Amino acid sequence: MSEHNRAAAGTAGNRRSGAAADSSKRNRPGTAAGKPVPSGRSQAKSGAEEAKEGDRIVVTIKRIGINGEGVGYYRRKAVFIPGAIAGEVVKARVTKVEPSYLQAELTEVEKRSPLRQTPPCPVYEECGGCQLQHIRYEGQLEAKEELVREAFRRYCGRDAIPLRPILGMDEPWGYRNKAQLQAGLQRGKPVTGLYRAGSRELVDITGCPVQHPVINETVREVRDILHELNIPIASGEGAVRTIVARTATASDEVQVTLITTSDRLPRKEQLVAAVRERLPRVITLAQNVNPGSSPLVFGEKTTVLWGRPQLRETLGALRFGLSPRAFFQLNPAQTVKLYDAVAEAAALSGREIVVDAYCGTGTIGLWLAPRAREVRGIELVPEAVDDARRNARENGIANARFYLGRAEKLLPQWVRAGIRPDVVVADPPRTGCGDELLRAILHARPRRFVYVSCNPATLAKDCRVLLDGGYRLKWLQPVDMFPQTAHVECVVLLKWRGQD
Repeated sequence: MSEHNRAAAGTAGNRRSGAAADSSKRNRPGTAAGKPVPSGRSQAKSGAEEAKEGDRIVVTIKRIGINGEGVGYYRRKAVFIPGAIAGEVVKARVTKVEPSYLQAELTEVEKRSPLRQTPPCPVYEECGGCQLQHIRYEGQLEAKEELVREAFRRYCGRDAIPLRPILGMDEPWGYRNKAQLQAGLQRGKPVTGLYRAGSRELVDITGCPVQHPVINETVREVRDILHELNIPIASGEGAVRTIVARTATASDEVQVTLITTSDRLPRKEQLVAAVRERLPRVITLAQNVNPGSSPLVFGEKTTVLWGRPQLRETLGALRFGLSPRAFFQLNPAQTVKLYDAVAEAAALSGREIVVDAYCGTGTIGLWLAPRAREVRGIELVPEAVDDARRNARENGIANARFYLGRAEKLLPQWVRAGIRPDVVVADPPRTGCGDELLRAILHARPRRFVYVSCNPATLAKDCRVLLDGGYRLKWLQPVDMFPQTAHVECVVLLKWRGQD
């Protein structure tokens, strides 16, 4: 997923309402999946009446939904119940009623799944950054495979797909190499964390178990330094609203960026001195100014207060220099598995022209370049294109070129000029490729199209268009980039008809 429209996968605490709920009629009233609680124990109504807010129902959970909620059926309506697990029978209170679905709050587990566990994070339910900590890891992996299958059943009309076993992590904790945490005050004390879903209440996530331990230590210490120096937090001129910390996994070096409300940042010299003394791993302390109220974390202006302008990171044999605003994958260990799957799907011999349609800072294109004749990356964000070109130079890769623009425009231009790619790779945002790019791909007809997706629903919808247009689905490889969350990435190989 390229950074110009990338969601904060695995960090956002918003549980969506399930507006795309499944209205399947597989379960009839009176079945285990939709039975009312017996009279005297609840407010359940007769089969002829609709459920209302506050009604108590019993539901058998069939699967896990795209936001990590349990999904079952009650009176022919899908029911979304956060905290429930596939295979469980649960009691729940209806909290929202829509024409095609219900939302409900888990009140009791009648039949417990053997995959249920106590979440290790003490603020798991309040934070919302993770959705699956109550499920043992093997159950999380099974649920994510089923998310892909369900998406293709529903949006692509395919009950059977060539799905490979998901690539999970040996240690699914402490993997995130970057944190962007809001700063605030609670009862006069500084806190850093995420906003509780649907509110402006800040949940302190000090010691978050999915963050790299170095990140947790850094954020905690920077927060305390700001408080000790009486530097404003959250509000006021020059106040620090967000603390961003990123670590290079190979070296444990750290880059810290303070997002402030204005250029003015009080006591900069004392701040730099304290950070250097108490956090020897920090090699960059930067300030980014974002005076606006938009949900975007970073503003346009970044100043390095002390240290190196870039954090040096590696990915396989590649080296990258990361400025404070530069995008980089949050889970490098799983990124290698993801990119290896992309390379397998591309099946390059050294003679191919490859187009990377959402190249970002060039990581996928540079991963493939040693195996290709030529790589052409396309990206909408100018800074990302500059980063990609610099990364190519620093890695001595001369056969990769990066272009500013939209893939749906440049790809047809190149085809008209006689440059027809053998392989196209697309790693789009959650919204998918878009109709115009899909038409451009069908017109260019690369022998192999490699789709890297972070959203099974849009993946399946886009694949349906490509399959109807002449491509064949060869295999799908899910990769668990964000354990403990409901997110799943998937690499898909599609080949033009007639290709072996």
